[in-house]
Amino acid sequence: MPYSKNYDVLIIGSGGAGLSLALNMPASVRVAVLSKFALTAGSTYYAQGGISAVFDAEDSIESHIEDTLDAGAGLCNPDIVRLTVTQGKSSIEWLRQQGVAFTEEQTATGEKILHLNREGGHSHRRIVHTADATGKAVSLSLIDRAREHANIELLEHHNVIELITTPTANHAGKKIIGAYVLDSQRQKVKTMTSKVVVLATGGASKVYLYSTNPQSATGDGIALAWRAGCRISNMEFMQFHPTCLYHPKAQSFLISEAVRGEGGKLILPDGSPFMQDFDPRAELAPRDIVARAIDHEIKKRGIDCVYLDISHKPEAFILEHFPTIHRKCLKFGIDITKQPIPVVPSAHYTCGGVLTDSYARTDIANLYAIGEVASTGLHGANRMASNSLLECLVFAERAGIDILQKLPAIAAPPDVPEWDDSQVSDSDEEVVVSHNWDELRHFMWDYVGIVRTDKRLHRAMSRVELLKSEIAEYYSNFRVTSDLLELRNLVIVAELIIRCAQQRKESRGLHYTLDYPDVDNSKPPQNTILIP
Repeated sequence: MPYSKNYDVLIIGSGGAGLSLALNMPASVRVAVLSKFALTAGSTYYAQGGISAVFDAEDSIESHIEDTLDAGAGLCNPDIVRLTVTQGKSSIEWLRQQGVAFTEEQTATGEKILHLNREGGHSHRRIVHTADATGKAVSLSLIDRAREHANIELLEHHNVIELITTPTANHAGKKIIGAYVLDSQRQKVKTMTSKVVVLATGGASKVYLYSTNPQSATGDGIALAWRAGCRISNMEFMQFHPTCLYHPKAQSFLISEAVRGEGGKLILPDGSPFMQDFDPRAELAPRDIVARAIDHEIKKRGIDCVYLDISHKPEAFILEHFPTIHRKCLKFGIDITKQPIPVVPSAHYTCGGVLTDSYARTDIANLYAIGEVASTGLHGANRMASNSLLECLVFAERAGIDILQKLPAIAAPPDVPEWDDSQVSDSDEEVVVSHNWDELRHFMWDYVGIVRTDKRLHRAMSRVELLKSEIAEYYSNFRVTSDLLELRNLVIVAELIIRCAQQRKESRGLHYTLDYPDVDNSKPPQNTILIP
């Protein structure tokens, strides 16, 4: 039986960006928030560190801007950086109004103030946090608040197959009118039309074998936007977090940068520090520098990991500041109050994405992108720690302003045909999907990881082309499943990363290639922009 429903605003993604936008909509606007899995399955829920904002009297907006521009290695948009940073305080206050309880400390006079952490790339303490589980606090508070609003429909286990746009001879003049969505619990494809569609799907780090991200980070919004006709920018800048817990039974557990901010030292198996050999800021250097340094030491010495040691701090301090990390490590027999933590770099954040303007608008009318899926110009060639949740909040608000201004003039979407799967059958070869998934993530890790070469990129592209043809054939013959949709999106993301990396003939920020190891200062820095 056909199923279709109409909304004013269809938000794809239930993380910090998507839920913030939903809560910025008035009661008269019909909103649907789609989550591919559970509402808490996105990256926001797992974010440990916090949100960067200027609260310290010794800090300043100008200092935050300068640090962000420095970390971005010449490719940040200064106007976007200023726009975002100046909204830090108001964004934190808005979250507090939604019920988020941030960690506080007491001054000598008895006044309670926000406790501020310091992380890599920041010259001051400016990370507002809830212990070491900030994302969880933000996610749960926003979900609770959204459930109180009758105009917001929260739909779990809804995976978007394709965006629906008005038919045009080419991409010019297109308008968004909805999406085909797989209800994976009922195995039913729904047709959802909407005046506005917002991509808030997060990043694409699961394209790599090792990632700090949850299973949902498969680049869905980037692939959807690319197929619909949007430009994609700066996909070569995939951030690898320097410190992911290294243990055979630990799946993608990140050791927060705040551990280094509070004095944690990176050491070799013999206990000797090494970061001072790579950067005068040592452990507090930007993530790209720290990740490459660790990668260098692991490969040079033939070791499995390095270690992050915070055990020199008082036990009470560690338990107060890092309770989640302490509990998790104890499960694997590591007491961080007495022992160093084995760590390796792991894919963490997608700095590029769907090209947007200062109001989160994409190339297609009435289609917006917010959060990690978007390339706003904030991060440039390398994201500075804890600027990401701030970006989610600021651009959710910006998108909301533009949507509410335009919504009255947007015509109701026309009738669209239901999804037709009458010519396909259920698959009896699911092993093809799992095999292709594994192959893709392995060669992306080996060839398009922290350190690249032209030869490695060429090899990766050859394999992507083969996988694309296999997946296209499979997609055309069998009914869609969530695993198949993710694989189809991941292979597109892999191609976009490789194409961007091949175009950049220099090493800048997160993109480091042995064939062009230096920054090209012969011309102004350029963004890499791919056109469908």
